[in-house]
Amino acid sequence: MKRLHVNLAVTDLEATIRFYTGLFGAAPSVVKPDYAKWMLEDPRVNFAVSTKGVTAGSRAPGLDHLGIQVEDQAELAEVYGRLQAADAPVLEEGAVTCCYHQSEKSWINDPQGIAWEAFLTHGEATTYGDGVIGQPRVRGAVPEAAVKTGCCAPAAAPAPVAACCAPVQVA
Repeated sequence: MKRLHVNLAVTDLEATIRFYTGLFGAAPSVVKPDYAKWMLEDPRVNFAVSTKGVTAGSRAPGLDHLGIQVEDQAELAEVYGRLQAADAPVLEEGAVTCCYHQSEKSWINDPQGIAWEAFLTHGEATTYGDGVIGQPRVRGAVPEAAVKTGCCAPAAAPAPVAACCAPVQVA
């Protein structure tokens, strides 16, 4: 069964954890010094918050990206097919370490530039991975040139706003 994924960039992790713990009526299932995640069943959502980049000023607080998390390879193939049918460039990352998890993922942006990821998580990671090592993390549309560069795409982006493992906008 698929699960909606929401990721917020935040300035104050402790206050945000208190707020969402109260709102959801549940403590986060994962807490790190710069990250927290709730795996909720009602509503069925993977809701994550992170201070990565926000405290350094390279990322604005607010909605970072949305996603569809799947439970197996068959669902991943189904969702990847939907990405291809959405009539926008797709950034296929494959296996990456991102946000304290080992995952296989792809990215697409909606017509407004909101980043969506489709992913299957295989396990935990001890570090907050940014995807492909050495690639910058910026949010925006995924150009054809970025499709072959891996997680978090090429460095050339006008006024980029960093995002956890999200694709880039290049003119």
